[in-house]
Amino acid sequence: MDRVRGMSSERGAERSGWGVGVWVALLSACSGTFRAPLPPPAKPRPQAWSSVDLNIATLGHATVLIGFYGTNLLVDPAFFDRIGLSIGPLTIGPKRLVRAALGPEELPRLDAVLLSHAHMDHIDLPSLRAVHEAPLLVTAERTRDVVDGLGFANIAELRWGERVTVGDVTIEAVEVNHWGRRWPWERWRGYNGYLLSRGGVTVLFASDTAYSAELARAARDHHVTVAILGIGAYDPWIWNHVSPEQAWQMFQQSGARALIPVHWDTFRLGKEPIGEAMSRLLAAAGPSASRVVIRQIGETWTLRGGSSASGEGESTAVTSPSP
Repeated sequence: MDRVRGMSSERGAERSGWGVGVWVALLSACSGTFRAPLPPPAKPRPQAWSSVDLNIATLGHATVLIGFYGTNLLVDPAFFDRIGLSIGPLTIGPKRLVRAALGPEELPRLDAVLLSHAHMDHIDLPSLRAVHEAPLLVTAERTRDVVDGLGFANIAELRWGERVTVGDVTIEAVEVNHWGRRWPWERWRGYNGYLLSRGGVTVLFASDTAYSAELARAARDHHVTVAILGIGAYDPWIWNHVSPEQAWQMFQQSGARALIPVHWDTFRLGKEPIGEAMSRLLAAAGPSASRVVIRQIGETWTLRGGSSASGEGESTAVTSPSP
């Protein structure tokens, strides 16, 4: 009888410990200041973009708005205060440090929305519901079940090497060194980078990747003009994300002329201090730091029409008004 009581007590302790662990995880996921996110340092003005230019604006984290000679693409939209698991009005997950540089209501008419992989900071369901009127949603293979029912008229799942055309822009899925599970048991999900091409100009989007010489070679083979690469969440996740130094190395190996860093200082997803990722990137770039063409959330880089031969563009930053 004493043995039975002891075993029962041990099971109770295990259940109690498991329950405490769950609550600690939930509290940690909901942690962060209760202050509203800070305003973005700069604010894009897509209403002023010309259809003869390539315009790329960072909205925060991996969310990028691209005006590709009149074709408007939005990548990995995340607009709201938290990302993570939504339970009714509550979202359990990291809190924004900086507001999105544009809200859904400030976007131009979208021709397509692109999703790189199923992680909750890249497939954010509330944000996708806010842009569901885009005529096409492009996503990685075996992720359609996550986005079905959000209201998109057309959904295209792409494997590596597969393409779809939107307007005059060709979108090709490319292999990155990452993983795609939304939940721990979902080993089957795909994950993509993208090559976006039109008229001799190619943009590489690879917000989430560990170091990959193969990706850099693919970018060079496609004569990439500008590379959009993640530079944050490398501590301790270096096997999933590049360090700033590795991002600069990949950029150099890619042959691209301009680098737009993303995936930094919007959510606390790693242990590195705020500001470290950009500082380390610029230090790695050294005398070539001018090729890092966006350095603040909300900035826009523009490649004027007819500039594709040189790949030289210009960055603009409209200061965000105080709240």
